[in-house]
Amino acid sequence: MSAWIKTQRKTLKLSRQALAARSTVPAPTIKKFETTGQISLRQFLLLWQNQISQGGIIFQAGN
Repeated sequence: MSAWIKTQRKTLKLSRQALAARSTVPAPTIKKFETTGQISLRQFLLLWQNQISQGGIIFQAGN
């Protein structure tokens, strides 16, 4: 899931700082999630909710 969130962020041309501002998840936490896959459930849900509300969900066959 962390790789998917990172791909979505880059597809939308968002920096970690921009995603942090939109989702209220701190940029260092986003970086840690993208590199290690570790994040709290609450913060993951905030990122997920942001992707949905911003129309950033992109589904591709095979994913």
